Order: sequence, then structure tokens, then C-alpha cells
Amino acid sequence: MRVQNGRLVALVAAVAVAAVTGGGALAWRQGPEANAEADAAPLSSSPSSAASTPTKSTTTAKPTATPSTLKPSSPVTSTPSGPIKTKIDLKKLTTGRTPQITYLSGRTIRGGAGEDVKIPGSTDIQEVARLGSSSLAVVSKGFGTEMLTLDGEGNVIRRTPDVKQIATTEDRTAAAYVATRTKDSGEDLPGATIYAEQSDIQKVTVSDIWNTTLLGYVGDKVYFDGSTTQDGSTLLYEWTPGTSKPIQLKAIPKPMAVSSAGTAGSLTTLADQNSCSSLLTVPGGKRLWRTCDYLILGFTPDGATAIAGPKYQDGYGDGIAGALDAKTGALLHEWTGVFRQTVAEDDQHLLLLADTGEETPASIVRCTITTGACELATPLARGALLIGS
Repeated sequence: MRVQNGRLVALVAAVAVAAVTGGGALAWRQGPEANAEADAAPLSSSPSSAASTPTKSTTTAKPTATPSTLKPSSPVTSTPSGPIKTKIDLKKLTTGRTPQITYLSGRTIRGGAGEDVKIPGSTDIQEVARLGSSSLAVVSKGFGTEMLTLDGEGNVIRRTPDVKQIATTEDRTAAAYVATRTKDSGEDLPGATIYAEQSDIQKVTVSDIWNTTLLGYVGDKVYFDGSTTQDGSTLLYEWTPGTSKPIQLKAIPKPMAVSSAGTAGSLTTLADQNSCSSLLTVPGGKRLWRTCDYLILGFTPDGATAIAGPKYQDGYGDGIAGALDAKTGALLHEWTGVFRQTVAEDDQHLLLLADTGEETPASIVRCTITTGACELATPLARGALLIGS
């Protein structure tokens, strides 16, 4: 059980006495609320003065049945309440509970299921994740990288060379990671090895692939993208661990993210200062809707909400983060600030790694999709901070 601060304990005790005498009850909030007034409750961020109307997709086609093992679901989405565009002022946010998924603070892996684990050494840490009772960390090594597997005490029990990215299943019982090699000059070399780890470790090597990016471990399948030439366009690949080779899904070009609902975000147009992306069915590639206002960068675990970023990405961080209705493409909420990462914590909340620019204090901020209300999930501070898998 977490230790509550003194003021909150006093508030709960006072309300409990009132409840006994007046028949009331106190409900503990699990996320930030808009217009909250209690000092101990998380407050909403400052909404913009003008609310905008959600953008409706002009495409009304619904996905047809496909042979994919990813089964499209019919999640229920909520109508946003209040303004749907919010400017985040980190100094005005109150503090809520810590992130409920894995994150890195300094050199310590925190959050999720498991005790805090400190990563040994002094090299840069690029990605972290939890896998059962173990922790995973991608760290720099010379001109490349390696992945450390740590036990519950922080001891290194395995090193896997050249790993760049990690993705875990929703329940953190399985992990996928991809290894690619680079020259000493930093130039990428062709080929990639995709690993899947659960009770044992399986792998597949694809020799004729470039620009490989791991997109997710969904159900029993690992998704990644890559191109057959160094400067070519990427396609989606699907690999079932235990099989000898991945399947190239040619109907899904330039994939950005894959959902549990049998859909994928695809970059359909890229131009100077602008881009468009579409939501496609997997594996058929049927377009459900298109947006030229945002890029589709991820999804909530249920696939009901698409995580959106700016239509043009360049520079230190993203200036906006958004949540779109995955059924229609309509805007549910948009936040403005400086965001280095945007990750779903659960089906109702996003975690934003936010600061105000390079070398400024940073925090992981939790925002509620339906209301736009935000709170600090970690203290505003300097030092290494990263949202993991």
C-alpha cells in the first residue's frame, strides 16, 4: 500500500467522519479530473479559450472480414466533455499517482509490476521494459547498442548485442526486440534479427531488409516494418514466433503503429511541412479513414483510441499530442506543449514525457482522454526520464 501524504490522510479522515454522520461516501479518483477543487486532488491543465469542433472523417466505409488473427473489436468511446484543446503548463499541474507502466528515472527502472531496479554502468540508456520478473534495458556500447537482461536484484544475467528497440505484450509476459548493425561511421547495414522471448527465446533473421522498426507485439504476433532497399518505402511485416520467416503485408505501406483491433496507422502522404495518414485494416489494407491534421503514432490497448502527433515532425520534441476516435478519426482531445514521448497508460489515459525545451526540468504527465485533465505522474525535475514498455 502506498503511503499517503499527511494532508490527504487528514482530508480522508474528515470526510469519513462526515460520511458516518450524514450517510455520504468518498470515492477515490483514479485519474485526473477537470475542475477539481480539493487541494489533494489532481487539477486539470489550462484549457484554451476557444474550443474546436472534432474533425469528422469523410470516409464511412467499415472494415470487412479478413483472414487475420487480429479480430476487430467494437469498443465504446466517450464523448469529450468541455474544451477539446488544452495547453499544458507544467508548473500549474498538481501531482497524482506514479506511472502504472514501466519508466526510467535516472538509472532506475520503476513502475509496473516489480521492484525498482538500478541499471549498472554509466552508458546512455535508450529503452527499458519489464518482462515477468526480469528487466530489460537497451544501452549504448561503442558505436552501437546492446540489451541487458537484469534479474530482480539488478544483476546482468544476459547481454544481447545490437538490440535497438523493445516491445512487450500488454500483460508483460512476452517481449520482442530487434537487433540491427551499423558501421563505425553510424551508417546502417542491411539485415535484422527479430527476437521473441517468453518461456524461451526464438528468433528469425531477415537478411535483405533495411530501416527496420519494431511496431509491437500484439497477441501472438510480432509486427515490424522495413524496406527491401536502403532508400525504398517500408512495408509491414508480421511474424509468428516459431515460424521460419515473417510475412510481408504489401497492403500496409509505411506503417506507423499496429493496434489490437486489427488496424494499423499508415503514412500515406509526406510533403514539406505536411503529411497525411490513414487507418487501414490488417492484413487487407482497407482504408477506414484518413487525416491530414495529424500522424497516427500509436493506440490505446483496446484499439479504441488512436494516439496522434503533429502532421510534421522536426526538432527537439512534438508541439502537440492528440487522441482520435479510432472508429471515425474524430478528435477527442489535443494537448499542446513540448512532448518527447506519448504512450498509452491504459484505455483512458495517456502518459506524456513533457518539458519546455532542451536542458529543462521534465515530468511524465498523465492526461485523461475524455476530459483532457492532466496531472504530474512524476515530479518536475532534471535528469534522465523515459517511458518504457
